[in-house]
Amino acid sequence: MKKAVIKTTIITLLLIPLLSSCKIGKKYTRPELNLPEAIDTTATDSLSVKDVEWQTLYSDPLLQDLIYKALDYNKDLKIAVARVKELAAIKRIKTSDMLPAIGGQFYGRKENMYYGHTKRTYDDQINLVGLVSWELDIWGNLRWAKDKSVAQFLASVENQRAVRITIISEVAKAYFELVALDNELKIVRQTLNSRTEGVRLAEIRYRGGLTSEIVYQQAKLELARTETLVPDLERQIALKENEISYLTGDYPHDIRRAKDLMSIPMPESLPIGLPSTLLQRRPDVRAAEQDLIAANAEVGIALTNMFPSLKLTGQFGAESETWQDLLKSPFQQMIANLLTPLFGTGQNIAAHKAKKAALEGEVAQYEKTVIAAFRDVSNAIANFNKIKEICELRDSYEKASKSAMELAQLQYLNGVIAYLDLLDVQRGYFDAQISLSNAIRDKQIMLVNLYKALGGGW
Repeated sequence: MKKAVIKTTIITLLLIPLLSSCKIGKKYTRPELNLPEAIDTTATDSLSVKDVEWQTLYSDPLLQDLIYKALDYNKDLKIAVARVKELAAIKRIKTSDMLPAIGGQFYGRKENMYYGHTKRTYDDQINLVGLVSWELDIWGNLRWAKDKSVAQFLASVENQRAVRITIISEVAKAYFELVALDNELKIVRQTLNSRTEGVRLAEIRYRGGLTSEIVYQQAKLELARTETLVPDLERQIALKENEISYLTGDYPHDIRRAKDLMSIPMPESLPIGLPSTLLQRRPDVRAAEQDLIAANAEVGIALTNMFPSLKLTGQFGAESETWQDLLKSPFQQMIANLLTPLFGTGQNIAAHKAKKAALEGEVAQYEKTVIAAFRDVSNAIANFNKIKEICELRDSYEKASKSAMELAQLQYLNGVIAYLDLLDVQRGYFDAQISLSNAIRDKQIMLVNLYKALGGGW
């Protein structure tokens, strides 16, 4: 009898590779996307933004310190990291489901029975059992489950990368906006000094009878109007510092930053690369494809649920009434459980159809994500190219306004033009300075947006 059990066990183990070699269901293939030939028709090289690390793009050491801090302490990124760890553990669970489960059991019982005045009887029992169970993956159900868990894990990794890219870009944009606000406040305060000097000169000329009181009052009015800009800019600066503190996972505090926008080195362009490189770099596109792979695996799981499952259970141990005889009474047992769905009022068929419909939705979602990625890049390229032109034009406008203001001040002191004429020119120069500062800020932010759209940052 013992030899027959061993023989049966050996035959079963030899048949396992044959029984588990079949995996029914449709293998995943990437949908046909019909990508455009080029992302940017004006690009002349095939290099990708993958060749540009974020440390190269954002070379300002103060900005780099803030980004490093955000990558270490930002709470959204910590949430994404925790999600990756969770799905990594689930992936390991699904992988282990394909392997035999080995366990053990010890059972001891000491029993005596005494019915009335009959003789007392004893029924002791000691069991030491080793258990082995293995569900044979005949149709591929467990392998589909593993594929799903792997895809979900990889999708979480891509989502973590997407959060990382977003955090880097948000810190950089907030930093540039903060420095721009500092620059704008600096311009306002310089203008305040000019306005204060204008009031002093207007008062002298008014007291000396050279001009009417209206000119003096107009100068005071312009000074008061400029003064109202200071507290609003200081408020915006405080809020922007709080935003950066939040992004870096810290409480509100003062942020160290560059003195002005022009001192922050930034490249004039970025390598765009080919359409295929965009799919390789954008983590949202990669995550969407992993979601699609997981949905395809769920279809396979639903399909294989309609077929029988086979589970082998083996017990090897010893049983005796005394410790001395425990090892002298071994036993073995092999059990095969075949579970097959016979009648479920179409539940399994309906579940399979539901998963196929969900797969169709994931295909559309993936295609939508790809199209949105190309839209983002196209918008970012257009914005960056045009803001460069705007920046050059506003630089010329600022220089021309400065020359006009210097000439107008000289003419006013010599009595050639009226104060209101000088005031108009001064306002124009003030607007030109603010406009140029905002254009430089926007150029830097548009470069950040382009870098993010191309999938740079990890």
